[in-house]
Amino acid sequence: MDPWLVVGLGNPGPKYAGNRHNVGAMVVERMAADAGVTLRAHKARAAAAEIRLGTMPGGMPGPKAVIAVPSSYMNESGGPVSALMKFFKIPPERLVILHDELDVDFGAVRLKLGGGEGGHNGLRSISKSIGTKDYLRVRLGIGRPPGRMDVADFVLKDFNASERKELDFLVPAGGDAVEALVHRGLTDAQNIVHAH
Repeated sequence: MDPWLVVGLGNPGPKYAGNRHNVGAMVVERMAADAGVTLRAHKARAAAAEIRLGTMPGGMPGPKAVIAVPSSYMNESGGPVSALMKFFKIPPERLVILHDELDVDFGAVRLKLGGGEGGHNGLRSISKSIGTKDYLRVRLGIGRPPGRMDVADFVLKDFNASERKELDFLVPAGGDAVEALVHRGLTDAQNIVHAH
């Protein structure tokens, strides 16, 4: 079976590490920690590791996956994603992108295939670089900015104290959603994940 490529979006460096925009990267970092692997620098301008996604019924290791976080800025995510796909020979239908989503309530996780980018520069860059919008997305809800706060300011701010407590649930839920997607397919995974 072809491996999957699971990419968590974010901006590089400690300044951005706690930002709402980086929740995708947080999920992949947690997946690496849970699998006991280290994300290592890859020539595709990303930090990547190979893992098995969960366990199959009967205890067999789950499917192979490359998990990665681009080391470029968010609006240049397409280059690293495209390079990883070429390097590991991964087709678009086995690409899963984890990203922050303003149109999903904070703490909720939604799955979808393709569609628009909703003004998300990381998704726009990926769609352009790989030549299709038809890839799987794990949309990690960050909610809408309060009042008249600018969207760009909102996504580049750290989660607030009460949100950080919820992140302990949202981040693992993102990893669970990836496993559900890979093990059960999109429709079944949506039924499970969207029920929460």
